[in-house]
Amino acid sequence: MLDATTRSGGTATAAPPAAATELGSAEFAAPALAATPTGLAARYTRALLSPWSRLSLLVTLLMAAAATVLLFQPQRLLADGWPPQLNGAAAAVVFAVAYGLCTVAFVPRPLLNLAAGALFGSQLGLGAALSGTVLGAGIAFGLGRILGQDALRPLLRGRWLTLADGQLSRHGFRSMMVARLFPGVPFWAANYCASFSRMGYFPFLLATGLGSIPNTAAYVVAGARASTPTSPAFLIAMACIALPALIGATIAWRKRHHFNSKRS
Repeated sequence: MLDATTRSGGTATAAPPAAATELGSAEFAAPALAATPTGLAARYTRALLSPWSRLSLLVTLLMAAAATVLLFQPQRLLADGWPPQLNGAAAAVVFAVAYGLCTVAFVPRPLLNLAAGALFGSQLGLGAALSGTVLGAGIAFGLGRILGQDALRPLLRGRWLTLADGQLSRHGFRSMMVARLFPGVPFWAANYCASFSRMGYFPFLLATGLGSIPNTAAYVVAGARASTPTSPAFLIAMACIALPALIGATIAWRKRHHFNSKRS
């Protein structure tokens, strides 16, 4: 009887640990099941924020901007005249913002500079055009740095790309000043090349603002004096447009031997 009671008691006392084990395994299983969606969400988040996903977003944004320009043709607004509701400094501010957005969408800056001179005259037009230039360059640089740099830097293996990246990374301010002073490199191309390099944001904007003054001023004055093409101001402006282009072509012709020697 004692043996039976002992066996019975032993059986009775052994049951709770088994139940506790089952409860413990259930408690551990519940967080594991709950962690599964979190793991999937983390993987999806990493995929969406990966360098190639961000680069795809940058390409999509630029294609959409270019398509918008082709469809809506903002130059019609310039041809028909600035909206009459705006005038003076307010109109110049709105024009500067539109200028910056248009440069991101690949609208040629010479056209915008001529329009600034025709709409606002030499002084106010120059201020609006330079403000729009720095704004557009800053937007393009930020987009390229945030969305494209991580994906494209590992691809800089060609000699020309490596040389350009090294030049912009080590001598960013000087290189960007030369690119802005002497035409030849498209405005948008210089913006994105600088953003993919290690060049700093402030030197890029400062070099863009200072280096763009001569060329921008020449186009703005030409636009302001377009109604009198034989005036000295218009002729000087056209000479200031042609001279940097000639100097830039000469420098590029002489530098090509230097780059060819580095390639070999």
